[in-house]
Amino acid sequence: MRQLDQLAEIAQKAVGIGNDLIKHTRPQTVTEKTDRDTYTDVDVRIEHEVRAYLAETTPEIGFIGEEEGASNQAADSECVWAFDPIDGTSNFVHGVPLCGVSLALMRRDRAIVAAIVLPYLDMHYSAAHEQGAYVNGSRIRASKTAELSKAMVAIGDYATGEGADDKNKQRIALTAALAAEVERIRMFGSAAHDLVWLAEGRIDGAVILSNKTYDIAGGVLIAREAGAFVLDSTGYEHSSTATHTIAAAPEIAEQLLALVQAAI
Repeated sequence: MRQLDQLAEIAQKAVGIGNDLIKHTRPQTVTEKTDRDTYTDVDVRIEHEVRAYLAETTPEIGFIGEEEGASNQAADSECVWAFDPIDGTSNFVHGVPLCGVSLALMRRDRAIVAAIVLPYLDMHYSAAHEQGAYVNGSRIRASKTAELSKAMVAIGDYATGEGADDKNKQRIALTAALAAEVERIRMFGSAAHDLVWLAEGRIDGAVILSNKTYDIAGGVLIAREAGAFVLDSTGYEHSSTATHTIAAAPEIAEQLLALVQAAI
């Protein structure tokens, strides 16, 4: 396989395609996938163009996209690109400038290269296994916050679609538990924002009660390479097989995990 630095450069160019389209294109069609879960013509166009770029530059690597699924070679590839063309589509549709383009190169159940861009904020994040995490070329590190009472914690969106009522009982219980302990709770509507801002030390924790590889994997690697702890709700290290995603500054990881386990 190619060197990680070569693959990281390819990943950055790939998310750059999405960056340019989001900044200069507004959605013309919005289609409902399931109850209150939508995608746009811009999501589809970005995925088409990035899939084509990666097929040309890394034909030996498979591809899984949120909107159109896996390429033919994905099942047989040692590594697979996992791609979310617009993480935070609802924000994008409503003109809320919190959305991202997220790409991870997966080797088995872990990301080894990641690139995320937040187009409206001109923030370009990258990481490679054991090589650190960066934003716009500068090294980033998770915060040193040591007490939950001084922590800002992001939570994932409430659930929609099938089973939403039961899923949201957990999310509401989690929100209540956090409200009693942390300094502030934030819901950005984008897992990419949650995880890269944790990596950068803007927030101190992120709890996402889901784990879709194309949504999560890139941000997990960036957070981890910045020194954050990223766990499943079982307490085991997070991977693509995890049920939930709990990420935190090292000093509060154990406290946050215990709070989540008690709440859900």
